[in-house]
Amino acid sequence: MTKIKIFLGLFAIAMIMGFTTKVHAQNGPVMYFCERYGSSGEVSISDRFYTGYLTVMVKCDYALGLSDVTIQFDKYNCRTGDFEYYKKFSYSISPSMKYIYFEKNSTSDMSFDSPGIYRVFLLDSNGKTVTSALIEIIS
Repeated sequence: MTKIKIFLGLFAIAMIMGFTTKVHAQNGPVMYFCERYGSSGEVSISDRFYTGYLTVMVKCDYALGLSDVTIQFDKYNCRTGDFEYYKKFSYSISPSMKYIYFEKNSTSDMSFDSPGIYRVFLLDSNGKTVTSALIEIIS
């Protein structure tokens, strides 16, 4: 009888702790895309765009702690079934940033030139993936 009481007591504690724990679908940086970032924020957020220049957005609940980063595009090859390196762009950011937008500037022409499925990465200075997302480009 005592074993059953101990089991039920532990089970009740586990249930209470389980109900009070917050569960988040995403606990790290999130990447998404828009046509451009303007004074009113993101314009036309989507995961499907026409060829051309786009803005890559990264949002996080905490400071990313990064200073030199790279945005890398890998394009899906239908023949091989694999993603292949397409191009990349280097940026300098402040380590305290939690909300960042990457777009065309004087040193990078961040554009999707041809239709396809792309895997886009935010990489730290060591080439480690911070976050990534998929995007479809149509003509």
